[in-house]
Amino acid sequence: MPYFESRLRLNLSNLGEVEQKLNFCRVLGINNLIIELENGVNKITPELNELFNRYSTFKLYYRTTINPKNLDDLKISLKKTKSISGIISVESSDRKVQIQAAKDSRVDMLSFSTENIVKTITPGVISLTKQNNSFIEFSLESIMIKNKAIQSRVLRSLYRALQLAIQLNANYIISGNFDDVFNLRHPRALVSVSHTLMDIPLLNAKKAFSENVMALITRAKMRHNKNYIEPGVKLIKGGDAQ
Repeated sequence: MPYFESRLRLNLSNLGEVEQKLNFCRVLGINNLIIELENGVNKITPELNELFNRYSTFKLYYRTTINPKNLDDLKISLKKTKSISGIISVESSDRKVQIQAAKDSRVDMLSFSTENIVKTITPGVISLTKQNNSFIEFSLESIMIKNKAIQSRVLRSLYRALQLAIQLNANYIISGNFDDVFNLRHPRALVSVSHTLMDIPLLNAKKAFSENVMALITRAKMRHNKNYIEPGVKLIKGGDAQ
């Protein structure tokens, strides 16, 4: 099963920066990447396609993370997702937004990647994502803090959230989500960090960077399939039934 960096933030308008990060990923052996598009604004231009084609050994997928301030903002943003392919993620500290997003079939994942947001996670939201076959995301970027007192506080918040997700058997993934290229790590190293620091069972930690990510990608692909109705239900054309 391949290991993923599920949230590689790239400034797609800066080809030099894009190439630097992709080169760094190649050196580290990170070949499976989910690239974050900024609210669907960044487009895959011919120049970017040409650049990505140079990394033919990579498997590239795309995601858009929506950061709504309130319910109205969420509704407006989700209407625009019709023109956006790839994974749709919602990240907000507003619990009303989290609940609505967890109910919405257009949302593939709720992201809890910063300290102020990870503290807001609740059993109710996790339950709703399970009902909707969607996912929860946690990130390790927030623990890369030099201030030891703040780092300790962030670790405690992330630890509690992850343990809650494990206890409730949530569908969850873990991303590095590192903005600084020099903080990038191979997912196998992050599996070790998750197991050692977060007390996640080793098999669960591996799944959070591999099997669960593949399931998330499949969910997003099926959502864009016009013949898809719900998990396990798909329209079959007459010719396909033979």
